[in-house]
Amino acid sequence: EATEMTNREEAEIQISELDLLSSMFPYEEEFIVTDQVALAELKHYVENEPAEMPSSKVQFILNVKPEVSNASMVEFSMACALPFKYPTVLPEITVRSSLLSRAQQIHLNSDLKTYLTENCSGEPCMLSAREWVKDHAAAYIDKELSSSSVTTSNATQSEDTTFTRLWIYSHHIYNKQKRKNIIDWAKELSLSGFCMPGKPGVVCVEGLQSSCEEFWSRIRKLTWKRILIRHREDVSLEGGGHAEIQKQRKFSTLEEKCFDAHGARGNHMDLGQLYRFLEEKGCADIFQMYFGVEGH
Repeated sequence: EATEMTNREEAEIQISELDLLSSMFPYEEEFIVTDQVALAELKHYVENEPAEMPSSKVQFILNVKPEVSNASMVEFSMACALPFKYPTVLPEITVRSSLLSRAQQIHLNSDLKTYLTENCSGEPCMLSAREWVKDHAAAYIDKELSSSSVTTSNATQSEDTTFTRLWIYSHHIYNKQKRKNIIDWAKELSLSGFCMPGKPGVVCVEGLQSSCEEFWSRIRKLTWKRILIRHREDVSLEGGGHAEIQKQRKFSTLEEKCFDAHGARGNHMDLGQLYRFLEEKGCADIFQMYFGVEGH
């Protein structure tokens, strides 16, 4: 049949859908590709005409918090795998939550499959699947169980403040005005951390969660070739007083750090120096998150 898609077309659709998901859900808590090798193979297959079909399916996790008035703490995790013939065939999705009994989980997953079978064959459908889970999943949790546990956790929530550290990655940061914004906004929002201009650009901000989120919402509105949150740390503070916040900080103020690579026209930063700086601050594992997968 003329309408049948080729493997390469299917692979291209998979890649563009994964790109869309990563731009919509930049936080690792929301979307994370668990098999980077399969993703790299898929990209290689699309970009190189004679390349072999990938050996394994791309697998990823989408975490969804349903917008239910009293279920703010319920999270559903969608473990997904894309068969090679997706979107011609349906994706493999298993929805889980610590609040679902085995029977409730089976029921929910079978209803999701029915929904996808009836509505989504042949089209990319990860977003529709996520929407469906967001709208319907909470209803599968035993009502009595959820209402009692929700009230107890909400009561304690209000007294805790959350301390957040965001690790932001940008394709490059050269622009003087942006660099000034980063420093000024951090100061205004009582955030500490550092900004490494150049290519790539790295920004770390830490402080109250609401201030970090305000900072991120301002920064991402500026024009960037590519900017995303590589990693996020959240610590809940008992009581959340000033001293508690200061104790969590790994950086005293927000300053610009230039790790110039000698003779590299001053824009490519010396990543070895960045690594040593992070190590000194007790954040060496972050380096792997920024550059481990990229292999720059």
